[in-house]
Amino acid sequence: MMSYVEHYTCVKENGHLGRTALHVEAENANCVLVQEESLLKFFTTLQVDSDSNSSTSAPDGGASWCSKNVLRKQRHWEKIVTAKKSKRKLEKEKRKAKQAESANAGISQQLHSKRFLKAITKERVLGAKDSGTRLCIDLSMTEHMSRKEISRLAAQIRRLYGSNKKAAQPFWLYLTGFMEHSLLYNECVRMNDGFVNYIFNRTENSFLDLFSLETMVYLTPDSDTVLEDVDPKKVYVLGGLVDESIQKKLTYHKAIENNLQTARLPIREYMVKNVNIKNFHSEILAINQVFDVLVTYRETQSWPDALKAGVPPGKGFLLRDKLAGGERSAPPSPQLTVQEGGGATQTHMLSAFFSSP
Repeated sequence: MMSYVEHYTCVKENGHLGRTALHVEAENANCVLVQEESLLKFFTTLQVDSDSNSSTSAPDGGASWCSKNVLRKQRHWEKIVTAKKSKRKLEKEKRKAKQAESANAGISQQLHSKRFLKAITKERVLGAKDSGTRLCIDLSMTEHMSRKEISRLAAQIRRLYGSNKKAAQPFWLYLTGFMEHSLLYNECVRMNDGFVNYIFNRTENSFLDLFSLETMVYLTPDSDTVLEDVDPKKVYVLGGLVDESIQKKLTYHKAIENNLQTARLPIREYMVKNVNIKNFHSEILAINQVFDVLVTYRETQSWPDALKAGVPPGKGFLLRDKLAGGERSAPPSPQLTVQEGGGATQTHMLSAFFSSP
């Protein structure tokens, strides 16, 4: 018996074009056969690709026959997508690693910089011990101060020490007459973090026991001698006194009683009284303000610059060169001319601000 396929082929070869039910049935059978052969070839190709590439996407169950070109393009596209995903993931991981590394490096650099700057500052301040100008703070007058005034003095010591650390040419500091566990000492420890590690000489002895008289200059606003220069061979003494009641010439009398040289800052020579509502003018400066004047003068060799740095506007004084800008000065104080031996005359300023710091 002739099969459907053979019958269909025979009819086609003989030119018989009639389409019977047998013909239709034969065509359907042929289509099924072709589809089966195509699927077989497809899965065979799929298996080969799977073995070689270890990754191939299977088509949907109802998908029609696809050419090798389409499959190749599809596989190529899938590879590109996979590669891009892998690349993005890798780049993201690299970014995270870099950010973490930068953060750690920044913290490390910051810590390193702080340690480095601290070491440089310490070395510079310690260098002043052998080659720097010496400055002594006389702290033997605490019995003249209230608790509030002692607290203010402790704050001034902190500011003075901070200025000395920042200075390009620091002084070597001495705190004399500084009794351990005294009220002033306890206030310094309470108010100043790390006070016990401050770099200076601290002693209970008097400055009179440490230095020779001819090397010391006691700075007081009541002196008749003007400080013209900062001599590195001298020891400059500041009276550690905060006195809201203004005890007249306390530091000046102490210096004279001990036969010490005295000097005052050249405020009157480079500054004038500025008009203000309260008509307040004072040459009395805090010890840290006096120190700012001295340290600035050492660096600039300019008294106007030094006085500008240390004398606050609230003291009622103005640099002379600022008068050109139209600012008014107070009228001059009365003067008294005293005739001294030999015919020479000396002019003294009579003012209400002749008092010790």
